[in-house]
Order: sequence, then structure tokens, then C-alpha cells
Amino acid sequence: MSVLVAGVDSSTQSCKIIIREASSGAVVRSGRASHPDGSEVDPAHWWSALREAIADAGGIDDVSAWSIAGQQHGLVALDADGEVVRDSLLWNDTRSAEAAADLTEEVGAASFAERTGLVPVASFTITKVRWVADNEPELARRIAAIALPHDWLTWRLRGYGPAGESDLGPDLTELITDRSDASGTGYFDATRGEYDRELLSLA
Repeated sequence: MSVLVAGVDSSTQSCKIIIREASSGAVVRSGRASHPDGSEVDPAHWWSALREAIADAGGIDDVSAWSIAGQQHGLVALDADGEVVRDSLLWNDTRSAEAAADLTEEVGAASFAERTGLVPVASFTITKVRWVADNEPELARRIAAIALPHDWLTWRLRGYGPAGESDLGPDLTELITDRSDASGTGYFDATRGEYDRELLSLA
């Protein structure tokens, strides 16, 4: 019996899954589901679309391993119970352009580039954190963890999430990411391989 693997792409527009034979790479089956339009989305839509795409692909019970990729930079803000604090601000939401300019002025472009490898623009997560802090302070005070869209989906797939909606409950310490996603937040030091919490606190 052949070993099957799956790849998932949760992009801005849709969730796609392709199931392949591991030895040959041949496509066995695939599925797709659309995401809502816009630059501000309830992450619950991504979870529903993922489940719909899996069903469209005929399920994954026979899949041995899978990997998930997705859009970067979006802000998924969670409270201490693992509940989403507000709709996610996606990479293409530009309302945080002023926040990007403010952060750059406060830290200095050269210092930001040295510490994180980038200078903030509206697409990066750090600017969205600042926008929420400036414009929705009551929501900002509830934030216990920040995840990117890809990280939030991986967390949910691992069995975590809000109480009553997941097997393992809201364990925020189980949120994981990778260097690629972390490097686009605007508060990750790629040289040291760790978050620059001073920058995050500033945001």
C-alpha cells in the first residue's frame, strides 16, 4: 500500500489541499474551499474552509503526514482562554500604515533593520498590533497571545483551541511557528533566533 502525504495552503482567497503518493509524487486527489473576501476576517472561516477542503478531497484518514502553509503577517489575537479577540487583520489591510511610520520614527529605520532585518510597513504584524493598541485599547488589553494565520491553524490541527471547541483546550504555550513566518512579524531577531520582546512591548 502506498504512503500518502498532504500539503495544505491556506491563502488569502482559499484553502487548498493536495494529497500525493510519497514515493512518486503523483497527485491522488485534492480539495478546495473559498475564504471570505476582504482584509479583515474571522479566523473561524479558515477553520471551516480547511474542514470543507479536506472533505472535498475525500478525507485524510489514509494520510501519513501533512504540512500546512499559509499567508504571513496577519494578526490573530487570542485571549487567555484561546478565544479570538477580534477579526484577524490580514497582510493586505493597510490601515496600520501610520502605525508603521510611528514605530519606524520611534525606533529608527536603521535600528529596526539591524534588530529584525526589516523596516515596518503596513503589512507586517507589529504594525497591526500597534493599530489595535491605539484604536481598540480595550481589546488590546485582552490579548494574551499573538499568532499568525498559519500558526493558528496548526495550533487548531494539533487539538488546541477554545474550551468546548477543541480536544486539548486553550494551551497558548503550544502555539508554534517557523523562522519564515516569525521573520515577517517585525519583532523577531533572526540573528539570535528569538523574539525581540522590547519591540513587541513598544507596539
